[in-house]
Amino acid sequence: MNAVVANAPVNESPSPINSGPAHRLRRPQAAGAAMLALCVVGAAIYWAAAGRYRESTEDAYVDGNVVSVTSQVSGVVTAIGADNTDFVDAGTIMVKLDDIDASLALSRAEAQLARTVRQVRVQYAMAEQARANLELRRVELGKAKADLIRRQALVASGAISGEEVKHAEEAIRTATAGLGVASQQLAGSEALIDRTSIASHPEVLTAASQVRDAYVAAYRTAVPAPVTGLVTKRNVQVGQKINPGMPLMSVVPLDHLWVNANFKESQLRHIRMGQPVTLIADVYGSDVVYRGTVVGQDAGTGSAFSLLPAQNATGNWIKVVQRVPIRIALDSQQIAQHPLQLGLSMKVSVDTGQRHGSRLMTHGSPGHGYQTDVFAHELASADALVDKIIATNQ
Repeated sequence: MNAVVANAPVNESPSPINSGPAHRLRRPQAAGAAMLALCVVGAAIYWAAAGRYRESTEDAYVDGNVVSVTSQVSGVVTAIGADNTDFVDAGTIMVKLDDIDASLALSRAEAQLARTVRQVRVQYAMAEQARANLELRRVELGKAKADLIRRQALVASGAISGEEVKHAEEAIRTATAGLGVASQQLAGSEALIDRTSIASHPEVLTAASQVRDAYVAAYRTAVPAPVTGLVTKRNVQVGQKINPGMPLMSVVPLDHLWVNANFKESQLRHIRMGQPVTLIADVYGSDVVYRGTVVGQDAGTGSAFSLLPAQNATGNWIKVVQRVPIRIALDSQQIAQHPLQLGLSMKVSVDTGQRHGSRLMTHGSPGHGYQTDVFAHELASADALVDKIIATNQ
């Protein structure tokens, strides 16, 4: 019995570490936990190093200038020079109006200027005539005085009568009065031309201004594009009667765009002017990363400038997180390489590591201005036309 018991096999319980199925299940769990721990640690390190210096939003859109093409005079449209999606340069004629009335008005103004120049020439001639008449009256007065002296010498000898002396005295008074009249006539003539030339005479200047007005009115029957860009929103047709200020179409300069990023009010604390920004457009995806700069924040939230702003004092109040538009300037070279259009969605990430700048623009901050010189030369040809008319009739 003892030998049998001694030689019997011993049943040992299986070790949990060496068990097959349980061991295979616990190894992936341990690996997953390790990976999760690594991810958490990596995320914490990223947030501590860079993440806490980032403010991001996808509520951002490309914005730019939409320049209206308008006419400064009324008229009937006879031609349209561009349509939607066309690219035009600044100064390109976009719309032409019927210019018959303006041309006739210009012709009348030119004729009036020529007539005025000739009338002013007459005034100068009359002034010279008045000077000659004044000199003539002086000579007559001197002659009358000499005759009186001779007669006074002869009256004592009885060679002439006293009546002739009286006639000589009357002649002096007549010549004196004539001299006074001539002097006043000369003063009146000189008052019309004193310290002026024909070109600077007030009457000529008035007629010249009428020529310029008529010329500019005729010039403005051709409506130019104020800026270079793509044409959009055309709503004018041939034959349509338009009035001054009516928007005919728009031109969008796509070489100067920016992004309006709407950040939550809780994200504005560390956003400053001048901070670098990275942007990704949905149209290109992550293959193209734009570089930008924060240039300013709007004066209020979007709801503050809405058509019907909220009146929270009149009823039950529910807090809604507000957003403030932040303007981000884009690199013009990147825009040229990868063009953008108004309204495209952008993903924006602002690096807020540098926080010494100002949140809002203050006095002395550089602003943004726009100008066009398309209309600066309207009077250049008008002045040349005026000078030509004056020289021809002078």
